[in-house]
Amino acid sequence: MRKLVLLGAGYGNMRILLRLLTKDLPSDIEITLVDRTPFHSLKTEFYALAAGTVSDSVVRVPLPVHDQLKVVGGEIIEISPDEKSVYLDDGQIITYDELVIGLGCMDNYHDVPGAAENTYSIQTIGKSRITYEKLLGLGGGATVGIVGAGLSGIELASELRESRPDLKIKLFDRSPRILRDFPERLSNYVKGWFDEHNVDVVAESNITQVGPDVLYNHEETIPVDAVVWTAGIRPVTPVQNIDTEKGDSGRLVLNKYHQLPTYNDVYVAGDCAALPYAPSAQVAEEQAEQIVKVLRHVWNEEPLPEKMPEIKLKGFLGSLGKKQGFAYLADRTVTGRIARLLKSGVLWMYKRHNG
Repeated sequence: MRKLVLLGAGYGNMRILLRLLTKDLPSDIEITLVDRTPFHSLKTEFYALAAGTVSDSVVRVPLPVHDQLKVVGGEIIEISPDEKSVYLDDGQIITYDELVIGLGCMDNYHDVPGAAENTYSIQTIGKSRITYEKLLGLGGGATVGIVGAGLSGIELASELRESRPDLKIKLFDRSPRILRDFPERLSNYVKGWFDEHNVDVVAESNITQVGPDVLYNHEETIPVDAVVWTAGIRPVTPVQNIDTEKGDSGRLVLNKYHQLPTYNDVYVAGDCAALPYAPSAQVAEEQAEQIVKVLRHVWNEEPLPEKMPEIKLKGFLGSLGKKQGFAYLADRTVTGRIARLLKSGVLWMYKRHNG
């Protein structure tokens, strides 16, 4: 049997399974999926779990069941392309013929003193649960600092405002305006929502240190009762330890087939890949579509296509609580109730196809 091993039950590998586990899957292919949890987590919704507006079950999707799929639970501690092996913390060693790394990411603290020790995270379902417990336990009038005003920070701040109207929320943004890379109309709408709902957006911030109950922004000290870090990501440690060329934030440089240049049997999808796009579920899924096509060529002993299609992204959708949202689709800005309904619809469709 030929062994295809998928590391991580994230968006990229779920799309690979969706495309491969059909009647067209060659009978001599054995697929092993390795993940620390026995389900797929909707990472794009972790902000709502942390804010307490959805239950744990809402952000979980069952893994597929198939005669040629084996699911292995465990924590990955080492990936050895030279040995074509993956090592787990319980002593298991999993060998492969082809490997797809889709392990996602961890917070990037940018060497800010105290950030790792004194902040909460929404990078994993487990960490999001811990963040929820902390935020739930805060007393009325407590101050929550959210460092990073990207999509995750914006959605967490707005959802937390609806969940806990009694909290003081400060959202720290390095830029002069929120979502600065997108049309000003979009920025103005999001900033207007925050102003209306009493969320303090601190523009042009620079967090230089985090204490147990204080944030240092430039020369200013800001008392806080909890801090959630959403200011950047980097690949998980086993991926950072692979001896291969790396790009920004330690992401792995790939060839046009989404393979490691020196290990053509290793593919990378999602947040660990060095690509000219911001990491997202959409990028991971588009990579997965192309990886499936490459794998079928390899399995059929066919030459790989000389040119791979360019990844084309459709845009993005964001929520501002449960009733409002914003979107940037085909170079057009959509705001308000319609944008929120679009996001809810996309999530429903995703769960329907993958659940």
